[in-house]
Amino acid sequence: MRLFAAIIPPESALAELTAVVGALRHLPDAGRLRWTEHAGWHFTLAFLGEVDEGLLPELSERLERAARRHPPHELRIAGGGRFGDRILWVGADGDRTTLRDLARSTAAGARRAGVDVDGTHSFHAHLTVARAADRVDLKPYAAALADFRGTAWTVDRLALMRSHPPVSGVPGERPRYEVLRSWGLGH
Repeated sequence: MRLFAAIIPPESALAELTAVVGALRHLPDAGRLRWTEHAGWHFTLAFLGEVDEGLLPELSERLERAARRHPPHELRIAGGGRFGDRILWVGADGDRTTLRDLARSTAAGARRAGVDVDGTHSFHAHLTVARAADRVDLKPYAAALADFRGTAWTVDRLALMRSHPPVSGVPGERPRYEVLRSWGLGH
């Protein structure tokens, strides 16, 4: 199973983001981007990759412990940027220290459960809104997101997510995400 640990913003925060992203679709070259879907928006804390089902009980126990160690905290979807000319993202503002610590605990717990966690990138709180298959100048998009500040919300759950890759072969089809388990923070 292809898994990752994530924070899923509440519907109200995602609705605000939907309006902002909708305006971006009118910028030049917007049709050359693959826009992520509202249903798949999340902040990845740790990408776990392919995980053997036999590791799920231990992984779940470790992630539950990680969730208990960190209190609920306030975030908002805010700002934006790009990773080169390939990925357009929005960021997070608020208690990013607790979010970063939760990400570290999540990755450490997964490693202790025997999962080979992707450790090639340091944690950067972001939610991907679009990807480019070829070079697209994402600077105007990032600039349009720079001043966005959504309404604050409380992060109170850690989710273990499964990614179901596209299977139809239809160009543009997106992966589907499923919450396998979730745990309250600080409980």
